[in-house]
Amino acid sequence: MGADDAIALPLAFSGQRLDWRDLPTRVRRAISTLAGSQVTAEITATEGFSPGFVAVLELADGGDVFVKAVSAEINPSSVELARREIVVAAALPPEVPAPRLLWSGEEDGWLLLGFESVHGRSPEMPWRPSDLASVLDAVDALADAEPLPGHGLPRTDDLLAEDLTGWRRLFHGPAADRATLAGQGPVALWALEHLDDLVRWEQDAPGVLAGDGLVHGDLRADNVMIDEHHRVWLIDWPHASVGAPWLDLAFMLPSVELQGGGDPASIFASRAVSDGVSRDDLRAGLAGLAGYLVWGSLQPAPAGVPNLRPFQAAQGEATLRWLRDLS
Repeated sequence: MGADDAIALPLAFSGQRLDWRDLPTRVRRAISTLAGSQVTAEITATEGFSPGFVAVLELADGGDVFVKAVSAEINPSSVELARREIVVAAALPPEVPAPRLLWSGEEDGWLLLGFESVHGRSPEMPWRPSDLASVLDAVDALADAEPLPGHGLPRTDDLLAEDLTGWRRLFHGPAADRATLAGQGPVALWALEHLDDLVRWEQDAPGVLAGDGLVHGDLRADNVMIDEHHRVWLIDWPHASVGAPWLDLAFMLPSVELQGGGDPASIFASRAVSDGVSRDDLRAGLAGLAGYLVWGSLQPAPAGVPNLRPFQAAQGEATLRWLRDLS
């Protein structure tokens, strides 16, 4: 990596989070009823992009619960994603280290989800080798998992078909978007010089992501927790699908590089799940991911998530770096 390619370590990005006192009174009461006990304290989650209320609530009976409360008034898509989490929770096999959904409900336009509370921490940034090794082992194990029979999860290629069109949108879209990208450094200039190639590779992306494995679809450091026994928990599953077992590892690694974890190409090649993944298939998948991130970073910020676009831009650049070296 040359000096002109260096990526600054990004700050911790998150959505706009509410405190317990910010929730309407009827919503607070509904949560207490669903939890079966009065709320006595909260520990607000500080990482992740989900807008709304996300916190561990301590209860009067001595228990606790991890609660998400989302409203379409804050962010319309957050309610849809929360509904997906309910479907995903019923599809996860017991060997997958994910907090279990305990209850769900609705009150005054708010969707409320209560999960098993996991007591732990996020991986330290920059990545510590021991944390990264544990997380990679968990991702390896996930690659061997399949959803439960009768699940309602979509196919990855169907779920992502529209998302993985960023280069085509950039190619056919306003010249101002391409001009903005041109000012973002040498990797972005490489992308514009190879836009025809990226469009072609991107078109193959949905097909290469098809498969029978359980795919989380959004693994990053902020969607991982490590408990006191150093067990890794994978959280936030609204993007889960059924697809290629190598997808989660490949799509996570650009963020790992961003946050000081090392070269994504070397890490990918060192893991067993990469066996049999052809150069062309990996290139197609990365092209689809890079296009989604780069095009997305050029759009206005979604409601309630003002910091998403800078993170997408940084992760898109890291993905392009890997893709450039691969091509």
